[in-house]
Amino acid sequence: MTSKERLMCALHREKPDRLPVTVHQWQGYHLDTYLQGATPLQAFGKFGMDAAVQYFEDMGQFWLVGADFDKFSTPQWRDEVSVVSADPDNRINHHVIRTPEGALSYKTEGDRKTTWITEYLIKHDEDLNLIRKYMPVPVLDLQPLARAYDEVGDRGILRGFVWGDQAGCWQHAACLMDITDLIFRAMDTPDWVHELLKILLEKKLRFVEGMRGAKFDLVETGGGSSSSTVISPGIHREFCLPYDRAMHDALHDLGFLVTYHTCGGTRGIEELIIQNGADASETLAPTSIGGNQEPWEVRRTMGNRIALIGGMDQHSVLTEGSPADIRAQVQLLFRTVGADGGYILSCADHFFETPLEHLDAFARAAFECVY
Repeated sequence: MTSKERLMCALHREKPDRLPVTVHQWQGYHLDTYLQGATPLQAFGKFGMDAAVQYFEDMGQFWLVGADFDKFSTPQWRDEVSVVSADPDNRINHHVIRTPEGALSYKTEGDRKTTWITEYLIKHDEDLNLIRKYMPVPVLDLQPLARAYDEVGDRGILRGFVWGDQAGCWQHAACLMDITDLIFRAMDTPDWVHELLKILLEKKLRFVEGMRGAKFDLVETGGGSSSSTVISPGIHREFCLPYDRAMHDALHDLGFLVTYHTCGGTRGIEELIIQNGADASETLAPTSIGGNQEPWEVRRTMGNRIALIGGMDQHSVLTEGSPADIRAQVQLLFRTVGADGGYILSCADHFFETPLEHLDAFARAAFECVY
């Protein structure tokens, strides 16, 4: 099998020739620091892994290192950035968004690895009106996307997002206001939260319609803020499920497979993930890396009703463990999660300081797991 065939076979909940092995969003920091600035596709090739290349253009994530904020400005939504510190290890940006009816503001900080929010955009109830009327939805440019798809070819799959700071509506809202405040508002003023989520859903569905004809093998939705390590199953059912389902239905109507990202907090929401119509659930973070159940427990609950992606502790095992530890963990995951197919072995999240010999051991251990 080619890598593309192997990954697609697993996504269709079948058994490929061997266990597919990949990583979750190869990070620029690791590529620059350990791989002399290689591209993700080159990095996958170096270790013989099955490439899962993430396409970021036109998706609008603020957290990308070096994000171009001008690209998503319009005459009615101008994101003006004041660079307080350009130090790559201590980036500080203050943003003011100008609209015809008032201004919004937010602040971010970051380093060479990622970006985080230090002041949130939504500060007043009426800010929703500015978001509804003026927040732009970018148009996906299909030509560079097609070139990226062709470049990956049979070496793996091309993954996409749904536009927004995070792909899911609740998760996007948690980037516009502090998650604790959002949870309180869900309890105290649920209608206001639903209004915000409906605004974001309408914009995301508009973006999805623009994905017609896009060459994505898999589209990621969700985000860590929907995890049951962050919110209760009850909040997930009311404020995530209906919006996730609407987005997944729209993606399926265009022929896309969908993977739903929860960062590993899945205990108590397994059936809700099944109900939202996703084709795969990721990233199966084990308890050693912050999840709230082990990957094999997820498999036991979900069965083969959905494909699973992830499971490898990228810190305690892949980075800090020995090659023997890595091999043992891969074999355990194959035996307990992947034995019946429908499983892609992947890191449970991003890694930054992982030695190359450990990545090689990770890939070689997966090559031994043959169906």
